Amino acid sequence: MDGKLIVSLDIGTTKICVLVGKKDEHGKLEILGRGIVESEGVLRGVVSNIEKTINGIKDAIIEAEKSANVDIGTVNVGIAGQHIKSLQHRGMHTRDNVNDEISKEDIDLLINNMHKLVLPPGDRIIHVIPQEFIVDQEQGIVDPIGMSGITLEANFHIITGQMTAIKNIKRCVERSNLTMDTLALEPIASSESVLNKEEMMAGVALVDIGGGTTDLAIFYDGIIRHTAVVPLGGNSITRDIKEGCSVLHNYAEKLKVRFGCAMPNLIKESRVISIPTLRGKSHKEISERNLSRIINARLSEIMDMIYFEIRKSGYENKLLGGVVLTGGGSMLKGIVEMVEFHTGLTARIGNPTEHLSHGYSKEMMSPKYATAIGLILRKMNESTEGVLKEEQAVEVAEQGDSWFERIFKGAKNWIENEPDANL
Repeated sequence: MDGKLIVSLDIGTTKICVLVGKKDEHGKLEILGRGIVESEGVLRGVVSNIEKTINGIKDAIIEAEKSANVDIGTVNVGIAGQHIKSLQHRGMHTRDNVNDEISKEDIDLLINNMHKLVLPPGDRIIHVIPQEFIVDQEQGIVDPIGMSGITLEANFHIITGQMTAIKNIKRCVERSNLTMDTLALEPIASSESVLNKEEMMAGVALVDIGGGTTDLAIFYDGIIRHTAVVPLGGNSITRDIKEGCSVLHNYAEKLKVRFGCAMPNLIKESRVISIPTLRGKSHKEISERNLSRIINARLSEIMDMIYFEIRKSGYENKLLGGVVLTGGGSMLKGIVEMVEFHTGLTARIGNPTEHLSHGYSKEMMSPKYATAIGLILRKMNESTEGVLKEEQAVEVAEQGDSWFERIFKGAKNWIENEPDANL
């Protein structure tokens, strides 16, 4: 994998980001080029306008190709959105020969069996993540390869998404003259760039505040234990500022970025901000503290929903690593204090710089690039087990939603291939 170019494609609600990178001689990630354009065809992490999304991807690819002086053909893509769900399931495999050691093939068989689960119509599996293994009733085994045993069981954390959302992403990528190598859940990708092994072992909650959604991933003992998506993000705050202050959308975004603060009590002297309005109307004056109150109200709602998911996971009292905030929404002033106040857990901002090689630009330090950098790191480290591959996406897309339809297609194919068969 050394020297091989890897490209990530982060199709977000507010931006489409393409990064080109490779592993350097020290095992670090070297960013060679990037392309960033405004996203206009994505709503709450889901493609809502195919043509606008394709145009955005093409523009970002052209910009990244010029920046890195390479031709891009294959990309690693992130997926998010409120359609993402997770569930826990246990699988079991009875081995034929107790004298043979448990091999990777046995584990792969268990994982493949999880892909046969009956899901609600339209849902498809994105990740199958082993939690722990059980060998002949012996629980708590992290890696059973090389052990002896007849019965091999495993608890799995399974992440699913709507097939229509997956197919729309794939369609946008293909119509941009690209090939999708892997498809990964965005908070899992972000964790690769902003979390370290010690935090994952001790217990940590990653909160990725994007434009359309806020994603949660909880890690404990080095394993992802719970995932959730809240359908609110930075755009919700911008809309609140627009309506609460009666300003245009672009001015509301600038107010949030430049003067926004998550905690009103952190503002010592409340300045009055004057902004232009429509032609012919006088400038509008807005108190900085009132602006902070609007932001705080929406962020409090988001954090209450995140904290509910943390408690629901059962790991609330096991998160020694606290909360790590990333994504563009985590750049608000005072957000660390606000999250600590609402959750009672320690918090920090996750900047995706730990795995970058020397010489990276200051812009890459921003948490808004955590997902794009994480997608490259995930591929670079070859940690893609359980990720929906491009060819798998084609396969599941062609399957029927019901078991009857699949059986009917199989019988039809057999009859067509065996015209002289006796029925």
